[in-house]
Amino acid sequence: MTDTLFLTSDDVTGLATPAEYVAAVREGYRQRGEGAPAHPRQKFLRSDPGGMMTSYAALLPDTGAMGGYMYSAGFGAGDAWFMTPLFDAESGEPLALLDGASMNPFKTGAAGAVGVDALAREDAETLAVVGSGAQARGQVLATATVREFTDVRVYSQTRENRESFATEFDDRLEATVAAVDSSEAAVSGADVVITATTASEPVFDGDALDPGTHVTAMGQYHPGKRELDTTTIERATYVPDLRERVTYDAGSFLAALEDGVVTEDHVHAELGEVVADVEPGRTSDDEITVFDSGGTGIETVAAAYLLYERALEEDVGSTISFSPASEALTGRE
Repeated sequence: MTDTLFLTSDDVTGLATPAEYVAAVREGYRQRGEGAPAHPRQKFLRSDPGGMMTSYAALLPDTGAMGGYMYSAGFGAGDAWFMTPLFDAESGEPLALLDGASMNPFKTGAAGAVGVDALAREDAETLAVVGSGAQARGQVLATATVREFTDVRVYSQTRENRESFATEFDDRLEATVAAVDSSEAAVSGADVVITATTASEPVFDGDALDPGTHVTAMGQYHPGKRELDTTTIERATYVPDLRERVTYDAGSFLAALEDGVVTEDHVHAELGEVVADVEPGRTSDDEITVFDSGGTGIETVAAAYLLYERALEEDVGSTISFSPASEALTGRE
């Protein structure tokens, strides 16, 4: 038997800062760029009752951890449930089991911030956010740790939501944060654009992007849905989280591929390859760059291990016991 740490969403809330999440996730992507294994999510769908079960994993040898996410959404409960198992990368023993719901916006936001840090101009000052939910909040909190923004504009379809978002973040950030009435008003003149929506169709016109803009798109991972139009993909140096995901569920890229405006060679590099300096990132101030973030086990394992270490330091959580196969698989009744 081995004791494994169990962490609830309440346990992990506040254990790490946005900057700490970003540092951990950046290190995870560096390892991926140097060959650490990770694969795109697998999705299992059911129509009656409607729902989806999803899983993905990664092994980060330098961190010393491996694991991933398994979560369900919909089905009879009509809700979502996130489980994050974490294992020791050398012994294989289970280290922790986390309720991954509350860390989700932070670890996903950290991946977006790593993309911004790797691809956006160093002098980026204006941030446009399309979306105002939990994921948009996570993106802004993390991205504000890698660039000194002076002006943040937020647009979402519901006026009350975008105005509430602007009020909240105007108090939390040093930048001036304002709600605007259209995605075009947000995107025009922006140095960095973040899309964090549930939209199935493009949320802005790619012709509205100024030269030198960086775009992080993280709201869709479905072959038939997209936040970015074909113009944005065609104009941009395109960097996904995982190259293998591009023809699997990166809807924006697949649409551009189907329209014939790009080929598969349009993929510049994976984010990890840029972080690890295996491939270059931005090469000019006029270049438009895109980070297509669909979610991977890389940021999940990196963030989960960070929280595991913090929980041990703070004496947070409880323990559950697991039996190794050598003990449990005895065949005895």
